Amino acid sequence: MTGAVNLAVTEANASGNYLQGTISIVQADSTCGDPAVAIAEAEKMVNEDNVIAIMGPNCSAITTAVINAVIAPLGVLSISPSATSPAIDAIDDGGFFYRTAPPDTKQGPALAKIAMSRGQTDMAVTYVNADYGKGLADAFVEAYEAAGGTVTVFAANEDDKADYSADIAALSAGGSATLAIFGYADTGGRALITASEDTGAFTDYVFGDGMISEVTAGAIADGSWGTLPAPSKELQDKWDAVAAAAGLTGTAVFSGQSYDAMALIILASQAAGSSDRAAIAAEVLNVANAPGIKCEAGDLATCLKYISGGLPVDYVGATGVELDAFGTPNGSYSESEVIGGVFTSIAIHD
Repeated sequence: MTGAVNLAVTEANASGNYLQGTISIVQADSTCGDPAVAIAEAEKMVNEDNVIAIMGPNCSAITTAVINAVIAPLGVLSISPSATSPAIDAIDDGGFFYRTAPPDTKQGPALAKIAMSRGQTDMAVTYVNADYGKGLADAFVEAYEAAGGTVTVFAANEDDKADYSADIAALSAGGSATLAIFGYADTGGRALITASEDTGAFTDYVFGDGMISEVTAGAIADGSWGTLPAPSKELQDKWDAVAAAAGLTGTAVFSGQSYDAMALIILASQAAGSSDRAAIAAEVLNVANAPGIKCEAGDLATCLKYISGGLPVDYVGATGVELDAFGTPNGSYSESEVIGGVFTSIAIHD
């Protein structure tokens, strides 16, 4: 994700077409789990580093906290590439928050539809007890049960526990061989898999986007699968080529969304002709949506030139960006299956 952000900045700086001079990045760790740390880092960026916008935050729970404490009251544009909680749309962000990853009200039904098409008619479901996990789990279960699926056990889990053996025992008591995990691969999600594999409690798994990781794929047998936001094949192929030329992996989770989030900030700033935070935020929907000259990944130099010449652009980017009135994309999803120990996209679903 960081590499994709840096790529967008490098493209803009190398072009010489950005009207505000050279773009510099200030980076901070929002921790993905500690709102106090995330708020403090965001406040420092705005009040001390004087950033004109923030690419991020990443995880849903801390994104909500940062919007309420920093983004909205201080009036600084924020575009998250990976905060997917549906509850974010209900926050009064003053028109300063946008995202390039679709909300989980859309991912949940996509997961349910794919599961039923695969003949997975019953499973246990566990989710990290946070905005992301609960929002995605609720959306999935509602759609899955409506389609005729059976949830044998539905339970929250706390992130980063030392031992998940009791959680796994309770989940397997329902009798299903399949476990759906809606959490984060690098924390509790990976530990849940370890506890299951140690006891043979489940034979296959279903994942939300937060679990699509090399860490996950390397711990389980082939055949388990999950979803993550992904564009059409044509856009993905273009982004893969652009990313590969920069030494990046285009299929890495949220890499395209990260590139797009930073690109939107750069293009909105160009359209505003200013470093004024409110002026930049006011231009996001104008550069993100039709009408205008379509710009894809790798086209930032040309896009910047169009804007400086007074021409409208429709930034399509790496992921097919088109934002609604809430600043949220509709999106499509990759059905990604573990094959040969790695997640491989086998289909794209709207």
